[in-house]
Amino acid sequence: MKIPKRILPLVEDGLVDEVLRPLMSGKEASVYVVRSGSDIRCAKVYKEANKRSFKQAVQYQEGRKVRNSRRQRAMEKGSKFGRKEQEDAWHNAEVDALYKLADAGVRVPQPYGCFDGVLLMELVTDDDGQVAPRLNDVSMSAEQAREDHALVMTYVMRMLYVGLVHGDLSEFNVLVDDYGPVIIDLPQAVDAAANNHAQWMFERDVNNMTTYYGQYAPDLLETRYAKEIWALYEDAALHPDLELTGQFEDTDEEADVDSVLLEIKAAIEEERERIERMQDAEETN
Repeated sequence: MKIPKRILPLVEDGLVDEVLRPLMSGKEASVYVVRSGSDIRCAKVYKEANKRSFKQAVQYQEGRKVRNSRRQRAMEKGSKFGRKEQEDAWHNAEVDALYKLADAGVRVPQPYGCFDGVLLMELVTDDDGQVAPRLNDVSMSAEQAREDHALVMTYVMRMLYVGLVHGDLSEFNVLVDDYGPVIIDLPQAVDAAANNHAQWMFERDVNNMTTYYGQYAPDLLETRYAKEIWALYEDAALHPDLELTGQFEDTDEEADVDSVLLEIKAAIEEERERIERMQDAEETN
């Protein structure tokens, strides 16, 4: 096929030998299957900021810092140079998160680097070499749902243990291969300690996954992993190999009304975006 303009520099630099076919096109990026030597990989081409539809980008970027103070000031002022640096930071955030999470024992695609807005990474496949499906395209038994849900809960716990929250986790950005769930799409990952929205983003991530698996195993809907894991995080009691219970008892402390309202607004927006993703998935298929 014709080489996409954004991937052409990678071909010229010898990082990609051939573009085999488009894999998918979403609101934030287009993904292509490529060949690098004898390896089949994927190239994720991020869309420019004015063509993306990630409306809460500012919320996700809260707390992100760059080492170079000049670049940080430019990003804060919104200059042309600053906007470019902000885009680079958005792209590199996914690469950094992938490396960090892999080291923490979270199943994610192996990254090979980000080059001018193109992320080159592992193509997740099954044992037959077929591209792994997204979770929303997979059906399962109640037993399998419980097993995979437990794995995902462990993954989000390990993510939080190293200070990260996915921020947009749902059945649309989890792949399923022969060994279980693989977490994808992390450019919006947030710093749990530096982002004021981190807690409700974390709870939304966990609740999204529990709701999805709960359609196959309804007993999962009674679990409270989000509250349990976040409480352990606040108490500095998280550990990568911690065995979670899914149980949590509320305290008698006065409710934080502002936080509740924020969560309600976020839930409404999330439902709207979920519907849009489902419509996009149907159009892609």
